[in-house]
Amino acid sequence: MEKQTDTSAGSHARKRARLALVFFVLLAAGLFIWRPDNLYLWIKASHVVAVISWMAGLFYLPRLFIYHADAEPGSAQSETFKVMEQRLLRIIMNPAMMLTWILGLNLAWSVHGFHGGWLHAKIGLVVALTAVHMLFSRAVRAFARDENRRSARYWRFMNEAPTLLMIAIVVLVVVKPF
Repeated sequence: MEKQTDTSAGSHARKRARLALVFFVLLAAGLFIWRPDNLYLWIKASHVVAVISWMAGLFYLPRLFIYHADAEPGSAQSETFKVMEQRLLRIIMNPAMMLTWILGLNLAWSVHGFHGGWLHAKIGLVVALTAVHMLFSRAVRAFARDENRRSARYWRFMNEAPTLLMIAIVVLVVVKPF
């Protein structure tokens, strides 16, 4: 039986992720060529899917770090966490973040013309969320080299950063307070 940490399982996951990404790009290209009356709604729905995927990764990755920080470097458990962290980052989080930015900027430009204080604040918070993503990316690389210097307690604290940013972003988008 093939283990999910085997290289062949990883190559299958990468192929599926690439296929999904190609499908999404073709769908987006088809929508821009077809230009349906409700193109805005298609872009908005795609943006929401990308945001949900990105946030799921941002919520899950620090949980992996919490357990990985307690694992003995070089142990089977540590090696499994390395595979899980790298796949989550490369196959789900990075593409989802890129799509979130591309589609979100399209919506900000085409619908709002980059006007509105709430929109500027939201973009600022998405920049902060991207900084958290980059911090987590560096941590994945540090764990992969068995060079993590942070405690499980630190990662428990960092697990809250995406949640707080998400709450503020959702309030800005829905309430538009200014």
